[in-house]
Amino acid sequence: MANIASAKKRARQNLKRYALNKSHRSRMRTFIKKAIKAVEAGDLATAQEAYRKAVPVIDSMVNKGIIHKNNAARKKSRLNARLKALAQQASA
Repeated sequence: MANIASAKKRARQNLKRYALNKSHRSRMRTFIKKAIKAVEAGDLATAQEAYRKAVPVIDSMVNKGIIHKNNAARKKSRLNARLKALAQQASA
């Protein structure tokens, strides 16, 4: 346990920040899961809408420093690939 006042304050701040980051990360994962479930259900319109809602959430996590920009790019790319595969399936 910290003995110095500034270290105690830093420990308190870390707990707050951890809780906030955890909720942001959870929110992002929820949006991603909604998009994946819509793709797996085969509903193109719902999947596209879920993807459109997920992208800004993923981008905001980068701006908040919760995930790296390459991680965000990978998540968006993989979601988009699933969406394109579904669109290809629907048109065929």
